Amino acid sequence: MSVLKIYNSYSRQKEVFEPITPGYVGMYVCGPTVSGESHLGHARPYVTFDVVFRYLQHLGYKVRYVRNITDAGHFEEEGREAEDKISSKAVLEKLEPMELVQKYTNLFHWAMNLFNTIPPSIEPTATGHIVEQIEMIKQIIAAGYAYESNGSVYFDVNKYAASHDYGKLSGRKIEELLESTRDLEGQEEKKDGADFALWKAAPPKHIMRWQSPWGEGFPGWHIECSAMATKYLGARFDIHGGGMDLQFPHHESEIAQSTICNHTAPVNYWMHNNMITINGRKMGKSYNNVIKLTELFSGDHPLLSQAYHPMVVRFFILQSHYRSTLDFSNEALQASEKGLKRLWEAYENLAKLDERSDAFTDTAADPELDARVQKLLAGMDEFMSDDFNTAKVLANLFELAPVINSLKDKLIPQNSLSKATFEALQTQLHLYIEDILGLQSIHEADNEKLKDVMQLLIEIRREARSRKDFVTSDKIRNQLARIGILLKDEKDGNISWSVE
Repeated sequence: MSVLKIYNSYSRQKEVFEPITPGYVGMYVCGPTVSGESHLGHARPYVTFDVVFRYLQHLGYKVRYVRNITDAGHFEEEGREAEDKISSKAVLEKLEPMELVQKYTNLFHWAMNLFNTIPPSIEPTATGHIVEQIEMIKQIIAAGYAYESNGSVYFDVNKYAASHDYGKLSGRKIEELLESTRDLEGQEEKKDGADFALWKAAPPKHIMRWQSPWGEGFPGWHIECSAMATKYLGARFDIHGGGMDLQFPHHESEIAQSTICNHTAPVNYWMHNNMITINGRKMGKSYNNVIKLTELFSGDHPLLSQAYHPMVVRFFILQSHYRSTLDFSNEALQASEKGLKRLWEAYENLAKLDERSDAFTDTAADPELDARVQKLLAGMDEFMSDDFNTAKVLANLFELAPVINSLKDKLIPQNSLSKATFEALQTQLHLYIEDILGLQSIHEADNEKLKDVMQLLIEIRREARSRKDFVTSDKIRNQLARIGILLKDEKDGNISWSVE
């Protein structure tokens, strides 16, 4: 088994993975802010870290995977725009905040289920951990790294940066941060524009509010993850994941808060997936190119030429290394659809060969082909252990596909491979396609399309019969019967169908 190496965003290099506790892994991934529907950009981190979760388990680790739900806070900290996103959206949708939270949490879980992601070990919510956040803020104030101002509490970035490596994760310098915040409005509460909020005083009409030592208010975005990660994974844990867009300010702030509170840097390995662009452009409301997952699955968006099955989207994401930019286009998704169908066909063909596995002998008739297949299989372990390179794993699977198809079609003799190689082929393909990459058949989607086509043919046949055009009516029934689809005229006038 190859040694697992992970690219650490903090050190900017690949490092051999060594868990804090042998045999156990603690992993925290920033979850969704449930103030609205999840979109295409959200799909990438959760599919990426699902594969990381699956592979770590395959390596034999007992993994505690924590992925939070942000159901409070997450406000923009630029001047007077600072407000709780959940509270604001609840007013717009005329819902109770927790009603809105439940609505979008359910939608998120629905999409994750369609993507075949394994649920995390723990899925804590920000609102369920207000006490822990307040306690952490109290400790940071006691240590002298935070201050209260008009009922809000801010982290003192300058004081922290004087003795700690602030900005290392994101590559930002404190001078640049000061420059970028200098012209913003509403900075009068802070000692410095670079300081970030740990707690915000709630305005009179603010819906979501909690009692605190500093008055009624709500937590900052960054403190929630520090509090929940500490509670469930300890002061220092193995892996923290998320999108590259979270490096600053979110993850940089997490490091600062947790380091002061827990007297240690919180994370050994920081992992960040790259962004999804659409036709070369960053996804954003100003470009009108944000595609919600419901739109992606239904095809109901101006940029989509068709609906895309969740497995096709998952496959599309895994065809690129998680640290590479991934550009979405209809052409790319359609190519992924064809690729997944081709791979799955070969996988099913391998299962058919399994029925005749006695045709394989202990010695390969074609030693060169046998060695090539063994090398491709071994390469998949090497690629996954080299910073979870799913793109190269899939490339090897596509090289194996024509070999499998040729065996099935008897273009090459079945005994070309040794029995050991054939059995390894069966084991590795099941392991990688289903267990590690988490792919599933999209035949279910094809069945839905078949239902639509059948309904159309039944309507055409019904119209033909009403016109007494029995030639067309019989032709439809007979042609379908030839391909194994039987039509049955019911007594009530309806027409049912079944596949032989």
